[in-house]
Amino acid sequence: MVAGHLQEKRGMYYMVLSYVDPDTKKRKQPWIPTGLPVKGNRRKAEKLLSETRKTFDKQEYSLQQGEISEHMYFADFLEAWLKIVKPTVAVTTFSSYQSITRRRIIPYFRETGVTLDMLQARHIQSFYLQELDRVSPTTVIRYHAVIHRALKYAVKIDLIDFNPADKVERPKKVRYIAEYYNLEELQQFFEACRGHRMALIFQMTAFYGFRRSEVLGLKWDSIDFDRNTIAIKHILTQAEVDGKRSIIEADRAKTQSSVRSMPLVGDFKEKLLALKEQQEHNKLVCGNCYNKQYSDYVFVDAMGNILKPATVSENFKEIIHKNGLKPIRFHDLRHSCASLMLANGIPMKQIQEWLGHSDISTTSNIYAHLDFTSKINSATTMENVLKFPECSANAGW
Repeated sequence: MVAGHLQEKRGMYYMVLSYVDPDTKKRKQPWIPTGLPVKGNRRKAEKLLSETRKTFDKQEYSLQQGEISEHMYFADFLEAWLKIVKPTVAVTTFSSYQSITRRRIIPYFRETGVTLDMLQARHIQSFYLQELDRVSPTTVIRYHAVIHRALKYAVKIDLIDFNPADKVERPKKVRYIAEYYNLEELQQFFEACRGHRMALIFQMTAFYGFRRSEVLGLKWDSIDFDRNTIAIKHILTQAEVDGKRSIIEADRAKTQSSVRSMPLVGDFKEKLLALKEQQEHNKLVCGNCYNKQYSDYVFVDAMGNILKPATVSENFKEIIHKNGLKPIRFHDLRHSCASLMLANGIPMKQIQEWLGHSDISTTSNIYAHLDFTSKINSATTMENVLKFPECSANAGW
């Protein structure tokens, strides 16, 4: 016989049972309505509870639970929500949701045992406070985005009356100051990766300020050798869903502004033509062993296999470590491109278009602290406008 007790809610009696699920081996506490008003029905409710505890079939009840309920654990609701939201978002977005939710949020709230309808702002706030001792405010803000979206759905389908995450104080986002290589450091890096099989990837990323997904997503039909242009219109990323990593190919860019056309300069034109010729040679030499599935991609290995994003980043780190260079991330080659442009007087608007930012405020927020040239111009202008009276060198306070 399962354990259980009566619970009053909104003037009605509910039977709250407690048992270990035969499949998951996790404790469940379903709320089962009696249909009896609280007033004058205590004995009837107790009798119904006693009968239900005796006849309750754990396995049958477990199989019947296809619907989500306000009485389920918040942790179980999040699992259900992941299944609901999966077909509505991009694979990479869902991968992020699933990773964040299953690694940190669900374990925490499963331990608290709080149900969806009993969840309060203080429960969420306590979770954020605990996590801030371990991770950055930016990471906690990501947790908040997932929790808020899940609870917004609960409100939408009338499981709860309001979103408790609306009452929670989010931590202030810490402004990220990007690392970058200056001209001398870039030259040292290029020298260090001379002859490396991924050298051209690194060089084009630094020159054009490509995102990793953009440079690896380059296809031969995106390169016009007659008009000398490169079109950024396809991306290649990697995502993990249900413990399985997969390559994601998409005929889109991060934002609409990311879809852009870049000039193909002479040095890269020669290197890309040589690479194309080498790939055709590899196809002939390897025959049926050559992977023709990715023949339309610019960057593949000697056997035609696609280059995984994580592998590219690992090779990048290895080169830096072996040559004692300043440690930066692969994405920081993009920041290095922007900083070099700023240092040479390229206006912020042109840098925005070059990098494919959706709004110039994005570019300004990231790189304004590097725009020292404009500060010098401002200082010179102020110096010419403001005239200060002469004073003796030994003037006191």
